[in-house]
Amino acid sequence: MKKVEILNTEQIQQKLNRLAYEIYEHTADEKEVIIAGIEGNGYSVAKKLAALLKKISDLEIVLGKIIVDKKNPLAAVPKTDLQEKDYKNKVVIVVDDVLNSGKTLIYGVQLFLNQPVKKLHTVVLVDRSHTRYPIKADFVGMSLSTTLQEHIVADLSHSGKETVYLE
Repeated sequence: MKKVEILNTEQIQQKLNRLAYEIYEHTADEKEVIIAGIEGNGYSVAKKLAALLKKISDLEIVLGKIIVDKKNPLAAVPKTDLQEKDYKNKVVIVVDDVLNSGKTLIYGVQLFLNQPVKKLHTVVLVDRSHTRYPIKADFVGMSLSTTLQEHIVADLSHSGKETVYLE
């Protein structure tokens, strides 16, 4: 199947800038915000958002990683490199690259449901609108309607040459 570019590096950066300002707008009254990215591209997006938030705000940003078995999330309990004291009674923002079925995002959010967090938000770079789980993204870079046979892939591994494409 042919790859069709949806977002180039500049467009991705524009989406991330807008997302950072939206997040700041909703958290401006906080002192500290926890940005927790799902391992892989979700963590890459989280790092970029954390850096942007540090530039545009005086918020203290704590960056963390969520480890979820994306193929079989029931095989292992999701983990994070954050300590409970890092996010207890704080605003937590869970970040992923693409919201497909919602499975990865819902298991990533699960980590924070048993702890008293102040607010819990979700962010995705691209939302496909095909969720099978009761979860939505609070902040979305781009919404895109696709068929169930199509896949969206975010290639964020080459700094300065990031791209999102449909295959």
